[in-house]
Amino acid sequence: MEKRDETTRTRLNNPRVDKLQQLVHKDSTDGWEKSWEQGVIPWDLGQPTPILVHLHQTGALPKGRALVPGCGSGYDVAAIACPERYVVGLDISDIAIKKAAELSSSLPNASYFNFLKADFFTWNPSELFDLILDYTFFCAIEPDMRLAWAQRIRDLLKPGGELITLMFPL
Repeated sequence: MEKRDETTRTRLNNPRVDKLQQLVHKDSTDGWEKSWEQGVIPWDLGQPTPILVHLHQTGALPKGRALVPGCGSGYDVAAIACPERYVVGLDISDIAIKKAAELSSSLPNASYFNFLKADFFTWNPSELFDLILDYTFFCAIEPDMRLAWAQRIRDLLKPGGELITLMFPL
């Protein structure tokens, strides 16, 4: 128990997380852009999320259309895109979308994904999704927006589709 409390305190006292919270709480829309401008992106692993790569490589992810809201640098989008799975990466930050495009535009699977700058809560795609991957997006929104998140997920996911959510512990 003591070890867990120490780990929790360390995460809660992380200066990068504190700075991110200050930026986003000051202005929930522009705060994300500022976090990218200032390099305050503690969720960015600099590579695809290992478990998503594993699920992709083992064939455990559904085929069809996939959505990655809050895609950031786009590592996960590019990692799981393939001829059987077209992936849309969505982010509210211009800087994130530009970085994602720069990092992945020359990849051999680039025709199986795209990046869009849009607000997840107001964006209206032309088709629903077979898979939605949420890595840190849910935990990045204000708690009072979580019901709206659930409603949007429901509205964007095909009946029988899959939602995979990975949390960033704060």
